[in-house]
Amino acid sequence: MHDADGACCAHDHSSGPRHIYVYSPSSAVIDKPAFKRGIARLRAMGHEVEIDADALARDTRFAGDDATRLAALHRAAASGADVALISRGGYGMSRLLPRIDYAAVAKAIDGGTKFVGLSDFTAFQSALLARTGAVSWAGPSVGADFGEAQGIDDIMLDCFDDLLSGQGEGSGWRMPKEKPRADGTPAVPEVYLQDATLWGGNLAMLASLVGTPYLPDIRDGILFLEDVGEHPYRIERMLSQLLHAGVLARQQAVVLGQFTGWRVTPQDKGYKLQSVVDWLRTQIQAPVLTNLPFGHVATKVLLPVGAKVSLSVEGRDALIYWGHLH
Repeated sequence: MHDADGACCAHDHSSGPRHIYVYSPSSAVIDKPAFKRGIARLRAMGHEVEIDADALARDTRFAGDDATRLAALHRAAASGADVALISRGGYGMSRLLPRIDYAAVAKAIDGGTKFVGLSDFTAFQSALLARTGAVSWAGPSVGADFGEAQGIDDIMLDCFDDLLSGQGEGSGWRMPKEKPRADGTPAVPEVYLQDATLWGGNLAMLASLVGTPYLPDIRDGILFLEDVGEHPYRIERMLSQLLHAGVLARQQAVVLGQFTGWRVTPQDKGYKLQSVVDWLRTQIQAPVLTNLPFGHVATKVLLPVGAKVSLSVEGRDALIYWGHLH
């Protein structure tokens, strides 16, 4: 369980050694030192880390051509590993979606393999959910997280350890103080939801899947979103796409994670990320929560994409709970 600031309970990281399969389904690994640090740290924790034969392959911006990356994904599914962990995100998964053997991946998940990743990996997670209903995990990558030069974030590591040990039950966090609405009601009302499908991930990837067979048709779900390098107006534009496609109106809640790596411009004149949040709340009836500790940031929780979860909000404290999965 994670406390209201997004922190996990203390651990001794004694989940026992696990078999972790590392592969590169998207962009090429450019930061080789970070990749090596990540592998070394996972091994130092006692895990058996198996590196895919083409993990460091390169074809222009990609980690090998499409056939190479597709084969790597299928090897991860056939590995029998406890965790299939991406080296990095970037771009490339969209090309592979029509050719993935989703049944083989779902069979691997039934056998105990947990597919973990974020960013570009959202395309795979969404397609997997649309095609099979199988649960994957939004979480870290090898290079940017386990290979971070400043060290591994404690919260992320505790959450990953929870996943390995099967003890993870939920993630709680604290939302920022916000002004009440014009009618005096809280910006975020009290929320109590049960048995809602948690889904989402990278906003740009989800928007790119609208109108394709790879965007799951989730009704009464909880949609979580994050992105990097996207200015607030572009975030609003992508949210508009989900809004006009009817996706947002079908959700019971929208949970915004971390949106990082953008700069204010003279054009903005006071328009900022909070402006987008305020606008979104006028467009949908579902509550819009903010500050979920997930995205292209060091401190990130792990979230079960496609699982049935509960969501509660009391004041500024929010909790997504999936302990019943066990």
